[in-house]
Amino acid sequence: MTVGPIIANSSIIICAGSGGVGKTTTAAAIGIAAARVGRRVVVVTIDPAKRLADTLGISGKLNNEPHRIEIGSGETGQLWAMMLDTQATFDDVVRQYSVDSEQVERITSNRFFLNISNNLSGTQEYMAAEKLFQLHSDDRFDLVVIDTPPSRDALNFLDAPSRLVRFLDNRVYRLLLAPNTGGLRIISAAVQPLLRVISGVVGGNALDDVLGFFRAFEGMDSGFRDRASEVASLLKSPSTAYVVITSPSAEAIDEADYFISQLAEANLSTAALIVNRLQPSFDESAALENRDPAFDYSALDENLKNLNARASLQVASVAQLVGRVAPAPVTFVPLLSQDVASPDALGVIATHLVADQARTSI
Repeated sequence: MTVGPIIANSSIIICAGSGGVGKTTTAAAIGIAAARVGRRVVVVTIDPAKRLADTLGISGKLNNEPHRIEIGSGETGQLWAMMLDTQATFDDVVRQYSVDSEQVERITSNRFFLNISNNLSGTQEYMAAEKLFQLHSDDRFDLVVIDTPPSRDALNFLDAPSRLVRFLDNRVYRLLLAPNTGGLRIISAAVQPLLRVISGVVGGNALDDVLGFFRAFEGMDSGFRDRASEVASLLKSPSTAYVVITSPSAEAIDEADYFISQLAEANLSTAALIVNRLQPSFDESAALENRDPAFDYSALDENLKNLNARASLQVASVAQLVGRVAPAPVTFVPLLSQDVASPDALGVIATHLVADQARTSI
């Protein structure tokens, strides 16, 4: 078994791995492989860097709207790409759950909202989950591939819906949200000392922004709570596949092991392991054919043995990871001689991802 069936049958593929292991390239190659079998796939990067655009050979920056990528007239599927914009996604969510345009304006123009939508811990993770849900529900696509950021916290969005519900259920939040149901009287009695402290630290205007935001938010929390439940179910759906990507370096292997453990703690299994940039091995017997008797091949032979020994050591270095994800497929992608900066170059990697021989060796 290779990752081919996962690419052909999943509705969501989430790629996790440390920085520098070719994760963005692999996510884009998965998109190419999916388009080759007729799927309509969108690749989403949560990483604010331009790696996805560079890998796809796109001039200019991707944004929060899917961009169609030309992959050749012979392909039956479609490839789209986009980069998560946390602020724009949060604005979309506010528009979706607001009762009218005035509420949208009160929230999106609020200075506290503008600050938390860009800087509050957890906001990016929840908006990544929200964008994932939006794209999954979009009739244009039947597969969403997520390129997570190069961070140990890359899978924090798994818990983002639950964190949002806990925030919405927080007692102080409930008090601040209820100006029309006696909430202001409760605030005066129970929360006023805290608000005075906050006011002394951040200033009265900033405090007014905070209170104004929560009051403008009234009536929207049920929509956020319902969506959080839907997103949590989607992340645990059998049609969502988690693919861990690594390279043969010790640091990358340790990080891959961490991601596998993080998935297990969330009661999720690793659907596939992809090991990038392995040293190719070479047929030593073929090197002995058609030799010139007058030429000394000893240095070349030694170099060939060293390269093959390195390839064997690299495969052995990931043996423990292979055992941990069993019976999930493991694909080895060799170190390529050229840079990957176009759909054609990605196609080479896509071929390796689904090739039968990539399962156990290179």
